[in-house]
Amino acid sequence: METNNSANATSTYSKTVTSVRSASKRTYTKRWKQNRQLVYMFIPVIIFFIVFRYAPMLGNVIAFKQYNLMQGVWGSPWAGLDNFRMMLDNPQTMQILRNTLFLSFFNIILGFPFPILVAIMLNEVRMVWFKKSIQTLIYLPHFFSWVIVGGIVVTLFGSQDGVVNKLIELLGGTSVPFLYQVSTWLGIFFGSAIWKEAGFAAIIYLAAIGSIDPALYEAASMDGANKMKQIRYITLPGIIPIMILMLILSMGKVMEVGFDHVYNLQNAVVSNVSSVISTYIFTIGIQGGMYSMTTAMGLFEAVIGLILIVSANHFAKKFNQSLW
Repeated sequence: METNNSANATSTYSKTVTSVRSASKRTYTKRWKQNRQLVYMFIPVIIFFIVFRYAPMLGNVIAFKQYNLMQGVWGSPWAGLDNFRMMLDNPQTMQILRNTLFLSFFNIILGFPFPILVAIMLNEVRMVWFKKSIQTLIYLPHFFSWVIVGGIVVTLFGSQDGVVNKLIELLGGTSVPFLYQVSTWLGIFFGSAIWKEAGFAAIIYLAAIGSIDPALYEAASMDGANKMKQIRYITLPGIIPIMILMLILSMGKVMEVGFDHVYNLQNAVVSNVSSVISTYIFTIGIQGGMYSMTTAMGLFEAVIGLILIVSANHFAKKFNQSLW
């Protein structure tokens, strides 16, 4: 009797498993038919990332070789960690790392609040034509290359023919070498970065503000809350997830600074603060031919960036706002 019960239970279990698998297969087939167009559209994206993002990572092997152009990547002799030791023994390395971290962190600290402020102010504008006009004007610099921005900066702050110095001289003052003093160069560097990118980030925050339930503002207004209190207790808490997301993404770029930005604004007089990893790699690696050591520095930069973004995500996880 027990044998028959066991056989019946086994048969029932097998039928149940078969039925579940068949239902799962039918569901998968149905989903594939519904979404196959989207999958086909995603194939070029996959190819792009494989060709231009993942395949170039194989070039990091140069950091562990004594690379030369004649023998190629795979034919060059192995050097182990010698390139990393040479990089760390170089007296310029610590200064370059300090400059990179200094410019990056202050760029984030000074530039992070501006897009939020711009988005909040634009959100309070009620004239649609004026709001769209201002939004277009502040968003436009994002499309300028740093070559154009560098030209604008030189035109404005040049020592001899700069617009600002011309105005100072007309008012009876003496010209100021804005681009050749560390303090003024730093102000121009951070200010140009804010001017160029604040508009793009403001669009993201505006979209986040637009997703907040309008009923919250109506209820707050009925309770007597003014605009400042509505911004403090409704708008800012409503965009905190986007703020944390933008902060995490910006932490991944701490070691980059931006080659175009620095290269187009730097000069020999302020090289003690403007020499960063990206410009050093260009000068020593591309122009000087020291490919192995600069690849090692680039790999070191990428690893530090990965550590920072993982740490920032881990910190955000404590507030249930992490990316993964």
